[in-house]
Amino acid sequence: FNPEDIDKIYVRSGTNQMVPLASLIKYKIATDPGLIYQFQQANSVTISAMMKPGFTVADGLQFLNQDLQQNFPRGFGVGYMGESRQLVQEGNGLLLAFFFAIIIIFLILSAQFESFRDPLVILVSVPMSLCGALIFLNVGFASLNIYTSIGLVTLIGLISKHGILMVEFANKLQINDGLSIHDAIIKAAGMRLRPILMTTASMVFGVVPLLVASGPGAVSRHDMGLVIATGMLIGTCFTLFVVPTMYSYFAKRHTHIPGEEPQQQASAA
Repeated sequence: FNPEDIDKIYVRSGTNQMVPLASLIKYKIATDPGLIYQFQQANSVTISAMMKPGFTVADGLQFLNQDLQQNFPRGFGVGYMGESRQLVQEGNGLLLAFFFAIIIIFLILSAQFESFRDPLVILVSVPMSLCGALIFLNVGFASLNIYTSIGLVTLIGLISKHGILMVEFANKLQINDGLSIHDAIIKAAGMRLRPILMTTASMVFGVVPLLVASGPGAVSRHDMGLVIATGMLIGTCFTLFVVPTMYSYFAKRHTHIPGEEPQQQASAA
């Protein structure tokens, strides 16, 4: 059909007269794409990019959103696919997971120790462990994604065990041996040093297969293993010094119970 031939086409009017079609309509010649992509039932265009070394997906999305606000006309929306979609959807979920993980651990420790101060002493090493793990993410060894997030949540429970070993043993030394808070935590830190180091070593060596993994999905396993290994190593170093210090200032004083079996004999058994 040639648009210029529209003058030669006649249609019947309401008065039964034949009138040219060109007197009823207007036309123009335009070019349309042969294929229109849609996303969530809306016309869309896909923008794909790779992050430069040292930049995360979150940095790329932040730059993209700023550029869209400046250059795109009003009425345009943004949808995400792949890793970007997962990051946007799980970003707030990660913060909630951290919050609820710490709250649940705090409540469980409060019930176990029958105190609100001892759990605070135990959990003081958690932020330091998380910061130690995030150092390697910031220098570019991995990015903050769903796999490293799982590793960080796991790290909260693992690093809390070190504080539990020292605080629980120090409390028993106060009750059974009548030691002061300072003497009890110093002795507990020395006697629990080997179990703490064994726990750290076993966990770090346990994730070595994740660090050296190859094949499909190796990057996700590497990221998770990196967070756990570095967080445990750095967190343990802080735990050995920070937890005893915090215990000396904030721990609850436990009354000595005469007649109880000395803690040295109980631990030797």
